[in-house]
Amino acid sequence: MEQGFITLNFLDLAGALGMIGLAIALSYWRRLQLEGQFLLAAGRSLLQLLVFGYLLAIIFAINQPLPILMLLGVMMTVAAIAACNRISQKITGLLPVVWVSLFTSSALTLSYTIALVIQPDQWYSPQYLIPLAGMIFGNATNSASLSGERLASNLEQNRLAVEAHLCLGATPKQAVSQYLKEAIRISLIPTLNQMMIVGIVSMPGVFTGQVLAGIDPLNAVSYQILILFAIALANIVTSILVTEGIYRRYFNENQQFLLSH
Repeated sequence: MEQGFITLNFLDLAGALGMIGLAIALSYWRRLQLEGQFLLAAGRSLLQLLVFGYLLAIIFAINQPLPILMLLGVMMTVAAIAACNRISQKITGLLPVVWVSLFTSSALTLSYTIALVIQPDQWYSPQYLIPLAGMIFGNATNSASLSGERLASNLEQNRLAVEAHLCLGATPKQAVSQYLKEAIRISLIPTLNQMMIVGIVSMPGVFTGQVLAGIDPLNAVSYQILILFAIALANIVTSILVTEGIYRRYFNENQQFLLSH
């Protein structure tokens, strides 16, 4: 125990695996056939988090901007790939669209948060920059995939309506405006739902983690508020940029609507 914080060793983690064992047993009992997936997911989670933990320990010890930014670049690239994989339609140039959208929204949000709110001694302080970036990347990935999937599906299913608008003189942006709005709104539903029930129904991970670490609850609440608002900004910027980038892929230079994009 350290400063009121109970540390967990490998034996404790082995005990935590018992919960996965119970989940596997329940899956077998109800014949869900999810035992293999539980084992794979648990193994990957354990390996990935341990490797990431050791990597963070090294980066914290080095405390230089270049390795920190390189790590963030890798994290953001993996997030962009994950978002693209969740969009069922095959869209040419989708990965650059998603990557640039994540980069822009994350850079904007992190710059605002670090420079104007937290104001650490070093802007690249890994104690703040890496956890904040990780939470922003994770949530922005969901917004990118939700908005991209909804927009692409609507455009695929409503070709005649889009072409009718074009025939009546509408610009490509006007022809798809209702689908853009719907895609962005859908992608923000999880974010708004989380903000509506936080502190009443759910206890967010940041708040819970800080309280477990012995941080004053009011200070933990302050950080949770900051993170919720940062995620909201990053998510809406990501959704706007992703949908803007995707809809343009459905039109050629002559403003003709294409499904073979």
